[in-house]
Amino acid sequence: MKKEETNVENYLRGIVSNLPDSPGIYQYLNAEGTIIYVGKAKNLKRRVSSYFNREHPNGKTRILVSKIADIRYIVVKTEEDALLLENNLIKKYKPRYNVLLKDDKTYPSICISNEYFPRIFKTRNIVRNGSTYYGPYTHLPSMYAVLDLINRLYPIRKCKHNLSPENIRKGKFDICLEYHIKNCKGPCIGKQSHDEYLKDIKEIKDILKGDTQIVCDLLMEEMQALASEMRFEEAQLIKEKYELIEAYRSKSEVVSRIIHNIDVFSIEIDDESAYINYLHITNGCINQAFTFEYKRRLNESKEELLQLGIIEMRERYKSTSREIIVPFELEFEMKDVTFTIPQRGEKKHLLDLSTLNVKQYKVDRLKQAEKLNPEQKKVRILKEIQEQLHMDKIPAHIECFDNSNISGSNGVAACVVFKMGKPSKKDYRKFNIKTVEGPDDYASMREVVRRRYTRLIEEQASLPDLIITDGGKGQMEVVREVIEDELHLNIPIAGLAKDNKHRTSELLYGFPPSVIGIKQNTPLFHLLENIQNEVHRFAITFHRDKRSKSQIASALDNISGVGEKRKSALLNKFKSVARIKAAPLEELEKIVGKLAAKNIKENL
Repeated sequence: MKKEETNVENYLRGIVSNLPDSPGIYQYLNAEGTIIYVGKAKNLKRRVSSYFNREHPNGKTRILVSKIADIRYIVVKTEEDALLLENNLIKKYKPRYNVLLKDDKTYPSICISNEYFPRIFKTRNIVRNGSTYYGPYTHLPSMYAVLDLINRLYPIRKCKHNLSPENIRKGKFDICLEYHIKNCKGPCIGKQSHDEYLKDIKEIKDILKGDTQIVCDLLMEEMQALASEMRFEEAQLIKEKYELIEAYRSKSEVVSRIIHNIDVFSIEIDDESAYINYLHITNGCINQAFTFEYKRRLNESKEELLQLGIIEMRERYKSTSREIIVPFELEFEMKDVTFTIPQRGEKKHLLDLSTLNVKQYKVDRLKQAEKLNPEQKKVRILKEIQEQLHMDKIPAHIECFDNSNISGSNGVAACVVFKMGKPSKKDYRKFNIKTVEGPDDYASMREVVRRRYTRLIEEQASLPDLIITDGGKGQMEVVREVIEDELHLNIPIAGLAKDNKHRTSELLYGFPPSVIGIKQNTPLFHLLENIQNEVHRFAITFHRDKRSKSQIASALDNISGVGEKRKSALLNKFKSVARIKAAPLEELEKIVGKLAAKNIKENL
C-alpha cells in the first residue's frame, strides 16, 4: 500500500514540476478517473504546487489532496479566460469539492423566440435554439409590468403558428380575434410586413435591455415628423406610446440617468454558503436584479467567490458593461473592464442598495432553513457565542449560577443548565448555603461552585463548555479562583451584568473582564437574557419556598400536640399558615385530632 502511495506521489510531483508558469485551469482526478476539483490560476505551476508543498489548516483541503490521483491542465491567454473556463467546467462536471451554485428555485425569464415573426412570452425553460432570453426575474411583478408595457405598446402576435414566408404565401392561416381587437396587425395573412414587425421587436429588445432612452428618442423623432406632415392622429398614437415608456422609466429611476451600463456586485458569507447580489444599471435604472447562493466546499475566500459570481452573472445576463462596482479590491483583471470601489455619491448608493439586497436575502434564507430545522437556529446562536468569546468549541453545555438571600437569612443558590440553547430542567440544582454567615455573595458563590464541580469530578460527569455568573467582575473572579486555582479546570467563564432597572445590559468575558458588545433584540441577546432570567427565577423561587416553610414552621413549632408528622400533614393539605388558620375546626380534626386541632385554633 505504501509503495502504491509513493508511486502516486512521484507521479504527481512529475506533473507539477513540468507545469508552465502561465494562466490556466487545472483539474484534479481521483483514482476512479472522476474530476473532483477544478481551479483557475494566474500561474499554474505556483498555484498547483501550493497544494502539495505545505500543510493545510482546513480539513477539507487535506482530504481533497489525499484523494488526488491525477492532474490535468489547460493553458489560456489571460486570467479572465481561466475564470470563464473554470466556471463552465464546474457547471459541466459539478466536482465534489468545488463551490456549488444553488439554483433550487427556477425563476421565469422573458423569451423572444427565434422565428421569422418572433413571439414574446414568459418561460422557466431555457432552450438553446437561438432564442433570446431576458432574466431570470426574481421579482415577478417587475416582469409582469414590463410585459404589460410591451403588450400595450406593440401589437405582437400571440399565436403559435409557424409563420414562415412560404406558409403565409400559401394562405394557410385565417385572421383571428386578436387582429379584430387590434392586439395584432395580422402578419399571418400579410397585413404587416416582416420589416415593420422586426422594427417593433428591436424596440422591445431595447426596452428589455433597459435602453428605454433610445426608444423614447426614436418615438420623439417619429412623432415630430408626423406632426410636421399634419398627420396629427398618428402623432397622437406615438405620443401615447412615448408617455407610457416615460411613466415606466419614472417608476424604475434609482440614480442619475448619466449612470449607464454598469454592473454592481455585493457578497455576504457564512460558514456554509456565499450569497451574491447582482444589479445591472442602464440609464440610471435597475434593469436586472438577481441574488444567488453558492454552497462553500473548501473554505473559499470572499474574493474567490465574488470573482466566480461576476463571471457567472455576466455570462448569464450577457452583460457587456465596462464598469463593475464591487465592495472591495479584487486581484483580478478583465479586458476593457474597470473595477470601482465607490466611497460616496450615486455609485456608492448603488453599492449600498446591492448590499441591502444581499443581506436581506441571507436573512430570508436563514429563516427558511430554520423553519425547516429549528435546531439550526440554536446552533447558529451558539456559534455566535463561540465567535464572540473566541472559544475552541461551541458552548453546547452552559451552566449559570445565582445567589438569593434577605439580610443573610435563608441563603440559597441555584444552578441552571442549558444544553444546545435549551433549558435542561432535570439538570437544574438548588443549594442551601452551609458555610457562610451573613449576606456574603462572593463567599456563597465560592462555596456553591466548589460543591458543584467537585461533585461532577467525583462522579466523572460531563463538565460545561461555559460557566456564566449572574453578576459582574467580582463574581467572575471568585468563580475563576475555584475553577482554575483550586480544581485546575479549564472552563471559559463569563458574567452577565444588569442595569439599574434590573435588565440584562452587558456580557463580560476574559481576565481582566472586558465588555463584549452584543446588540439588543438579537437572537443571541435574547438567549443570554433568557439564561439570566431563568437562573434568577429559579433562585428566587427556591428562596421564597424556603423562607415560607421557615415562617410556617416557626408558627407551628410552639403548638402543643403538633410534631413533625402532623406539621407535614397540615402543610401538605393547606400549603400555608393563613389557610390553616382559616380552615374549619372539623377539617383540622380529621388531620391531627380534636385536642391538637383545638390547640392550633387557639394559638393561631
